[in-house]
Amino acid sequence: MNLQSALRVGLAKVFVYALLALFLIPAVTYGFTLYAQHDQDASFVAGISQRIDAEKGMPPAEKQARKDYYRSNPPSTICDNTSPEAQDYREALCERYSDVWQFHMARLVSFWTLVAGGVLLLAVLGLGALAFADRTLQYTSFVTGWRLTTYASAAALLVQGAMAVWLSFWVTAFFFHKYSPKLVLLVGFVVLAGVLVAVRGIFKRVESSNQAVGELVSEDDAPLLWKRIRHMAQRLKTEPPQHIVAGIDANFFVTEAPLTVGNQTLTGRTLFVSLPLLRILDQAEADAVFGHELAHLRGGDTQSSARLGPKLVQYDHYRHAMRTGGLTVMVSPLLDLYRMIFEIALARDSREREFKADRLAAKLISPAAIAQSLVKIAAYAQYRYKIETELFGRNERHDDTTLGIARFVAQGLAPYAASDDFLDAMKTANVPHPFDTHPAMPERLRNVGMALKEQDYGAIAVRAPAATWVQEILTADAIEQRLWSDYEQQFAQDHERSLAYRYEPATDEERALVLRYFPPVVFALKGDNTVEVSIEGIRTSADETTVFWDAVKALEYKESSFGNALIVTHPEKNALGLGAKTSKIKLSGLTKEKDQFNAVVGAYWQRHQIMRAQQRGG
Repeated sequence: MNLQSALRVGLAKVFVYALLALFLIPAVTYGFTLYAQHDQDASFVAGISQRIDAEKGMPPAEKQARKDYYRSNPPSTICDNTSPEAQDYREALCERYSDVWQFHMARLVSFWTLVAGGVLLLAVLGLGALAFADRTLQYTSFVTGWRLTTYASAAALLVQGAMAVWLSFWVTAFFFHKYSPKLVLLVGFVVLAGVLVAVRGIFKRVESSNQAVGELVSEDDAPLLWKRIRHMAQRLKTEPPQHIVAGIDANFFVTEAPLTVGNQTLTGRTLFVSLPLLRILDQAEADAVFGHELAHLRGGDTQSSARLGPKLVQYDHYRHAMRTGGLTVMVSPLLDLYRMIFEIALARDSREREFKADRLAAKLISPAAIAQSLVKIAAYAQYRYKIETELFGRNERHDDTTLGIARFVAQGLAPYAASDDFLDAMKTANVPHPFDTHPAMPERLRNVGMALKEQDYGAIAVRAPAATWVQEILTADAIEQRLWSDYEQQFAQDHERSLAYRYEPATDEERALVLRYFPPVVFALKGDNTVEVSIEGIRTSADETTVFWDAVKALEYKESSFGNALIVTHPEKNALGLGAKTSKIKLSGLTKEKDQFNAVVGAYWQRHQIMRAQQRGG
């Protein structure tokens, strides 16, 4: 299944879930009320007919007229009957909270909820279509859709929750002539909790921040670079960046959103440049990249992203709260549907923006310069990712002082560019970017009219530049050295921690590393007894036994007035062969530390499972 087919299937599934979220409970309520009212009408008419027939002294014609009246105006219709002659009948049956009134209101509310759900669905689809139709209206479309779907989901949860509570009483009362107060209270409590989650999510404000690892490049440190960028911005008739940040990530980008770099937050227009990439790009190729990024500033792309980004973060946090808030999950598909439609619109718009920026860069510098820069950046990014993946996958601990990722990349890029793996990777490669999904590189090459041959990619990727912009940044070497040092130190630490999950351990050195992250943890129990959680398993001092992790299939912590315990399900079957074998680890006296105990047990067992999966090759 290709990406487009998978996307269509995913969208269809979300759409079906949204239909269920909007219409299932109202439809069930409406269907149940119709069925129950029909049954009640039949019983009422039969009973009233018997009473009329039993009336002595009433003429047969009047009896028939009265029976015809009740057949034409059964209880299910009388609450809406405003005629004066029906007043006594209506007041007798439709008193507030009476059975007839409840079913009448339930039918009305469920019907109009179905209608409102249909209108809401059409509105969501219309707002999604608006995001496709006009880029300038995307922000308005999303903010409107955000407000509409969040408030509507909370309202739907409240109304449908009330229906669920009502059904929890009446379904059992109607069909079985009894009801469960516990069931009604349980459903009511769950609904109330869900509504509180939804309302809290609407008014909760989420702080969003963009961060970049790098250092500011002042005009004094790179006067020619600043002059060049300002000149290019002038040619494009756009304001130049106020800040240039140099880093070691394998990408370039511009943003108008607040950007945190180190201890300061930059506002206004910021250009991020990659020092490793500037070392392999000649000045014309780098100029083409700068032109591409400045084209985003000219086209309002960064301004749009800066306005829309925080709203997307807020909306996604609300969606997460609804998906994990218990009953709120029943209305989350509507939120997911709108977000998915809008994301498709954003992706299409992002693709068009990238193509337009590439064309402007080609016009500003040259098609060859932008094409060659794309090949070089994609090649570097692909190979660096490959190297880092291989280094992280090694089972030997790295020394952060001699790791040398940059050296590995520099030494191995040329052989990699001559390999078959390189050509296969470049066919689907794209240029990494922190804020957008870029089109595949071959499509971008065709967009600027450069039909490069695949066999030429390798030569372009390793072509040494005659002059680079790194040479014009006085602080480049120092910045790069500091950033690589910090990056490799963090890389080595993350790798070491991953080894603590991979090692069994098999040697004293491996054991020392694992114990650094997973030392034995002892918890006090009743009396002088203790329970110890370690990489081997769970050991209790009372009986001096250890339940080894390999003997554990599942764990369940149970609280009891007779003493808490950890129920262990083992992989093998019990003595009768009728189910899994279980055992109990008594934890009497473990009360205040139970949460910490469960967290430690969960972490150590997870480590063991990951280690065994690693050994199996999974």
